Amino acid sequence: MTRALEIQELTYTYPHAEQPSLSGVNLGMESGRFLVIMGASGAGKTTLTLCLNGLIPQLLEGQIQGKIEVDGLDVSKYRTQTLAQQVGIVFQDPESQIIGLTVEEDVAFGPRNFMLPEEEIQNRVREALSRVRLSGYELRKTEELSGGETQRLAIAGILAMRPNILVLDEPTSELDPAGRSEVFATLDDLRKEKEMTILIVEHSAEEILNRADEVVVMRKGKISWQGNPFILFRNFPLLQELGLRPVPISVPFWRFYQQGWITAEEIPLGIPEAFETLKKMLRRGVRLKSQQKAELKLIASLNTRGAVAIKNLQYCYRNAEPTLKGINLAIASGEFLALVGANGAGKSTLTKHLNGLLKPTEGEVWVSGKNTKDYSTVELACSVGYVFQNPDHQIFESSVEKEIAYGLKNAGLDEARIKKRVEDELQFTGLECFRQVHPLTLGKGQRQILAVASILALQPEILVIDEPTAGLDWTEAQRVMNLVKKLHEQGTTIIMITHDMEWVAEYAERVVILHQGKILLEGDPKTIFAQSECLREASIIPPQVVQLSQRCAELGLQCDWLRGEELVKAWVKEGEAKNG
Repeated sequence: MTRALEIQELTYTYPHAEQPSLSGVNLGMESGRFLVIMGASGAGKTTLTLCLNGLIPQLLEGQIQGKIEVDGLDVSKYRTQTLAQQVGIVFQDPESQIIGLTVEEDVAFGPRNFMLPEEEIQNRVREALSRVRLSGYELRKTEELSGGETQRLAIAGILAMRPNILVLDEPTSELDPAGRSEVFATLDDLRKEKEMTILIVEHSAEEILNRADEVVVMRKGKISWQGNPFILFRNFPLLQELGLRPVPISVPFWRFYQQGWITAEEIPLGIPEAFETLKKMLRRGVRLKSQQKAELKLIASLNTRGAVAIKNLQYCYRNAEPTLKGINLAIASGEFLALVGANGAGKSTLTKHLNGLLKPTEGEVWVSGKNTKDYSTVELACSVGYVFQNPDHQIFESSVEKEIAYGLKNAGLDEARIKKRVEDELQFTGLECFRQVHPLTLGKGQRQILAVASILALQPEILVIDEPTAGLDWTEAQRVMNLVKKLHEQGTTIIMITHDMEWVAEYAERVVILHQGKILLEGDPKTIFAQSECLREASIIPPQVVQLSQRCAELGLQCDWLRGEELVKAWVKEGEAKNG
């Protein structure tokens, strides 16, 4: 089989950096294979991908040693423009590679640079857009796309150039579950139909387990582990050592393995396997506890004074069809609310009304007793803090300390109060040791926490946080969510936009599903996740534990688990009931 990729002793150091970002990397890949690169942020994953088509060192310069061959071509001897016909790269930040004013123009950009006939270009545009679920968007302005739509457009632009090797750097981090499934289904088709070689950087294991021929885990610029993904994700100590997120459904079954109820090979990595493992446990005398029922998490003494009241809200972008259509919603002070739905459902549009970034076309939005039509964004900032999906969109200063002080200065606080609040937030968020560091040199997780800190310094009553863990490694995601949890426990109203239903199950007290600009459903997580038809309509996949709970009806078991800990507590070995 032809070698698609051959890397030998690759070492690379960014300009002015003290330590190399890649150190002695050796990696080979045969044509038609599907390789996944995993690892914590800063491990060197993105840097490695940028070496594959010559962007490093042709664009980013720095010191590079070693040899890279793609499809038999020595990368050091060809321009990036030439290598683009062999290697197509979809970057982690899709906005960085969007060029056209419209969707159609953007996808056509690459093929046009290859001097293809116009008919062929249009065929490629149609095919690429169809594969990423953007048919009908041809004339849509790229600046008006949602984050997930932008991500899919970036993939379409690469697919239109039909490279032999497709490299994707976290291509689905901003997509809803349906979008993720369709992108991976597209990759499946490409691999089968065109024998395309695929290399993907990914944090989440669920979609890649049954696709990856091999997983490579990087740490500190080196390859730390390489092998079969099923072996990796059944080894919890190794996952912890490497800083990788376990498959959610496997977590409670690891506890069963530790209790000796199942073997390591029986730890499931999907719902069908989990169901079969439960049946084996039943045959071995492991039983559901009598009268065991997972307790519904109660909302802790919500203040009767409403934090948010939205009445008949309608919003239109530039005389287009309404994006929001008659939204009515009340959010209580101190509540933790998850706002979910497919990309383009209107989630970000809705929350941008809370701090005045958008004003209603019709209807009213009241925040902390203020009608947002009568107040500017600056005036509302002390009531509503907004952390964007991309933290870089709200970082302005040259040091962490100055960044936290930025909003306070604009709010007109005196120096003494500014200093006090900056110190408080540095300690609260654990950023003290980075106070003089330039924000853009931090990892994405640290930048996300900095964005939260700069908002918290204004002491808002309400915190809106848009996709707080998108693109973060497991350690960073846990750190961000622990910070959000701590804020909620101290009384802050949290409104979280997310596609990650595992976080919703873990933290949210109420869930609101938006679908095509309307509220499709709202309620506590257990009620929401039981509504299968509505979830399908809104492209939402419930947490794996919930899926397993629902399937247990086939065994005559009545259970309504929401989180893994509930599943673990529900079972007992015969003869151990008195201790259970």
